[in-house]
Amino acid sequence: MEEALKIHALLAQIVETKQRALSALLWMVEAEFWHRVGVNYLFVPWISWLLLLQSAPFLAPKTVSYLVLWWVFAVPIVALDVKIYGQWFTKGKRFLPTFANPTSQLSVIGNLVGAQAAANMGWKESAVFLFSLGMVHYLVLFVTLYQRLHGGDRLPAMLRPVFFLFFAAPSMASLAWESINGAFDTASKMLFFLSLFLFTSLDKTVQLVKICRPNLFKRSMRRFNVAWWAYSFPLTVLALASRDYAEEVKGGIANALMLLLSGLSVLVSLGLAVFTVFKTKMLLPDNDPISSLLNQLPRTA
Repeated sequence: MEEALKIHALLAQIVETKQRALSALLWMVEAEFWHRVGVNYLFVPWISWLLLLQSAPFLAPKTVSYLVLWWVFAVPIVALDVKIYGQWFTKGKRFLPTFANPTSQLSVIGNLVGAQAAANMGWKESAVFLFSLGMVHYLVLFVTLYQRLHGGDRLPAMLRPVFFLFFAAPSMASLAWESINGAFDTASKMLFFLSLFLFTSLDKTVQLVKICRPNLFKRSMRRFNVAWWAYSFPLTVLALASRDYAEEVKGGIANALMLLLSGLSVLVSLGLAVFTVFKTKMLLPDNDPISSLLNQLPRTA
C-alpha cells in the first residue's frame, strides 16, 4: 500500500510538472503570436512541411495522402493570413508601417509554396487563389518596406540576415507561377529578373534603398546563430529559378548564371551545416531578442 502511494505521488508530481511545462509553452506561443516579428515565424513550420511534401519521393501529387497533407499544412497558413492581414485593415493606417518588417515576407512565401503544391496536384483554382493572395500582399509589403528607411534599424541585429527574404519571395513566385502555368513564361521570367535585381541590389543600390547596405550585416555576422540559416533558403530558391530559366532560354549566359547561383547556394548551405555542427551551443544565444521581448509580456496563465 505504501509503495502504491509513493507511485501515485510520483505520477501526480510528473503530471503537475508536465502541466506547468505545457502552460509555459502555451504562453510563449501566445506571446509570439502577438509579437510583430515572432508571429511571422509561425509560418515557417508549414512552409517547411509543404516543401517536404513536394519533395517526398513516396507521395505522388495526385494521391489521397498528398491531398490530405496539403490541407493540413495549407489551412494554418490561410488562418494566419486572416489574422495578420485583418490587423492591417482594422488597426489603422499607421499599423502596417509600424509593424511591417522583412520577416513579414514569410507570410507571402507561405502562400506561394502552398500555391505551388496545389498546382502540382492539379488544383489550379486553389493555386491561383493562394498565388494571388500572396502576390497582392507582397506588393503592399514591398512598397512599405522599400520606403520605410528606418525599418532595418528596428529589427534586432542578429535577425538581419532575413533581409535576404526580399529576393526569396519573387523567386518563389516565379517557381509557383511556372507550376500553375506549366511553363517558365514571361511572367515567371519577370519575377526571376526582379529577384535577381534585388539580389544584386544588396551591394549595388545601397544609397537608393538604404535597407541592404553592407554594414547592415556586420553586427549580425559577429557571432554565429540560427538566424544565419536565413541565407540558405533565398539563395536556394533563386538558384532553382535560375535553373528553370536556363532550361527555358538555353543560352550560355543563362547556364553560367545557373552554375554561379547553384554553386553559391551549395557553398552557403555546406558552410552553414559545418558551422552548425561545430557551433551547436551558439545556435540559440542567451541574448535572443525575441525571447527577451517575450519575457516582458504579462502571462495569462
